[in-house]
Amino acid sequence: MSDRAPHQQVERQLPTEEARDLLALVREIAQREIAPAAAEGEEAGRFPREVFTLLSESGLLGLPYDSEFGGGDQPYEVYLQVLEELAAARLTVGLGVSVHTLAAHALAGYGTKEQQAEHLPAMLGGGLLGGYCLSEPAAGSDAASLRTKAVRDGDGWVIDGSKAWITHGGIADFYTVMARSGGEGPKGITAYLVPGDAEGLSAAAPERKMGMKGSPTSQLHFDGVRVPDARRLGEEGQGFAIALSALDSGRLGIAACAIGVAQAALDEAAAYAKDRRQFGHPIADFQGLRFMLADMATQIEAGRALYLSAARLRDAGLPFSRQAAMAKLFCTDTAMRVTTDAVQVLGGYGYTQDFPVERLMREAKVLQIVEGTNQIQRVVIARHLVGPESK
Repeated sequence: MSDRAPHQQVERQLPTEEARDLLALVREIAQREIAPAAAEGEEAGRFPREVFTLLSESGLLGLPYDSEFGGGDQPYEVYLQVLEELAAARLTVGLGVSVHTLAAHALAGYGTKEQQAEHLPAMLGGGLLGGYCLSEPAAGSDAASLRTKAVRDGDGWVIDGSKAWITHGGIADFYTVMARSGGEGPKGITAYLVPGDAEGLSAAAPERKMGMKGSPTSQLHFDGVRVPDARRLGEEGQGFAIALSALDSGRLGIAACAIGVAQAALDEAAAYAKDRRQFGHPIADFQGLRFMLADMATQIEAGRALYLSAARLRDAGLPFSRQAAMAKLFCTDTAMRVTTDAVQVLGGYGYTQDFPVERLMREAKVLQIVEGTNQIQRVVIARHLVGPESK
């Protein structure tokens, strides 16, 4: 395996000295604890739980949440740049932190003070890892048609059904689960906080994916899983609105991860171009390749600016759903283009597992699919522009 090219120091505009110190800590952890083991861990399909334990101990698993419950009180503008740094070192880690943050969203945003006090400290800084359960085998992009049922039983609920494409499926300590508690459509869905070791909850074998092999993705089966009403999040029938709210923020997380992957690929390509000699010169001397690198860098900067602009809207309490969809769409398409071009820069070597760009290209693809495909992002953006489709 090739040694990883040094990660370029991205010039960041951060709002506080605390945020600058935080990013410095994240870079140190990424370079010392995450990046060196990334290629081997992904090839072996090994989930780095020890890294998530370290991140939790370092206060990095609850950055955008309230310090009253163990969070970091950081704006999304800062949190997303942390995700970018982590994803540049290893996407399994960056995306894993994003999914964990997504899983905590319903409790942090819609739970009662009593629920938050009981569960959030362990979720944000106590070493727990979360999963988010919305998609089902027959309900992916059409999430409002989900069929997993929650039926009232005394002072609690009984959940039956299956969830699909669950990141951390089978290894998470808790899951935020959307289930149908009422009639058809989005208003019949409620959110629940389900322990990972709940009786009747089981995971299928992990999916055999093209990339991100170190991050387990599996179906979850709910067979009479009992959940007390004290673990219902929000009001009955509010679950779909909670899910959409979480996904707006989660899409920004995916956008930031995509820019991290793209930046890592550009770093590799630029370092290789300066070292590789052909016709008596470094290949970086050739205009065609220089222009390719310039385009890659420009696309990355544009994507970073787009996700940060959306994050600042969110931090200001302004609507950001359209911008989140735009950021997810543009940044993940950018990651696919940049990683593909990075493979081209390395030529035959880029197509081998001896260099990281081959893995980065495979990992970039999934970012165009998760948390709403890029076709769905276009639907969201168009609805904001011209309204819903005619029926």
